[in-house]
Amino acid sequence: MAATLLLPAVGLTREPDAWRAAAGTVGLSAFALVLAVALYAAVTPAPSVRLRRWLLAGYAAVAVLSVPLVAPVAGAAWPTWAWLGAAVVGGLALLAPLRSVLPAALAIVAMSGAVAVFTGTSVGRSALLTGSVGVGIALVNGFQVWFWRLLVQAEQGRAAQARLVAAQERLRFAADVHDLLGHHLTVIALKSELAARLASDDPVRAGRAAGEAQRLAATALSELRRTVHGYRRIDLTEQLTAVAEVLRSSGVRCTVVPPAGELPSEVATQLAAVLREAGTNVLRHSRAGWCRIEFTQEDQVTRMIVTNDGAPDTATSDRHSHGLRGLAERLTGTGGQLRTRCADGVFTVEATVPTVA
Repeated sequence: MAATLLLPAVGLTREPDAWRAAAGTVGLSAFALVLAVALYAAVTPAPSVRLRRWLLAGYAAVAVLSVPLVAPVAGAAWPTWAWLGAAVVGGLALLAPLRSVLPAALAIVAMSGAVAVFTGTSVGRSALLTGSVGVGIALVNGFQVWFWRLLVQAEQGRAAQARLVAAQERLRFAADVHDLLGHHLTVIALKSELAARLASDDPVRAGRAAGEAQRLAATALSELRRTVHGYRRIDLTEQLTAVAEVLRSSGVRCTVVPPAGELPSEVATQLAAVLREAGTNVLRHSRAGWCRIEFTQEDQVTRMIVTNDGAPDTATSDRHSHGLRGLAERLTGTGGQLRTRCADGVFTVEATVPTVA
């Protein structure tokens, strides 16, 4: 675009009249200024509609103003405004879509012909120069602006994708922390309550319950630190053993049917999260006397069923917790499924996860 202004500027050097040269300089300078603003707007990712309209109005006003200021410069010696008209057509692609450049180009070519008649230069030469050079510059500018905006959109898409990944990771981490601390804190609360209730009647059992609460608190802190630092790996077998021991220590008869073989790590992680929440619900929302945890594998699907008695008919998870509803959403996202049902005081949690070889 700077080069397109050099050719009209040649007419200033061929103009003998100082006043005409000064007027032409003012016209070219005004157009150069509005062209620079148009270029800035073109490379701005999202200029406002109002700003774009004001720029178009200013661009049109300067283009019209350039006719009386620049057209007389150099007279028949140099087609000064024909070159400026080409720059006007080329600069339109910075502010308007290419489909609207052609009608404007026809009007500017007609103006170039009228100026040629006034200054005594060749009408055909001026019109051809303005039209061919102007449309060529407009096509180049339009392509560059389109490509620039495509790059900006791609960059914005990558940034949005990065934010989405970060948000998903925060949600996953929050869910893992909830699953981890929710289970341990529930058991610690129950053990502390038991110790307080037995403190006066059975100090020995109260001390044992307080010791178990202390051990669980230390375990929770250790696991939380490993989680925060990214070193934690969920072992389904260890989780199964821990849940069974906690249930049994709380007076719940627990029967475990473990999986037939070793499960893929992703499957084990998902089922371990469900197992923690299910074990927490047994302690928090029921007066269970027994609990059965069973794993089955069939047709590339691993199924875990946790069943317990002593559940109220309206059994629900804590409305403030992530709970089974959040786990159901996580399983659905990986092709799994989580179903719960309560009948005759028996609450069942059934989780199915596709087995990835």
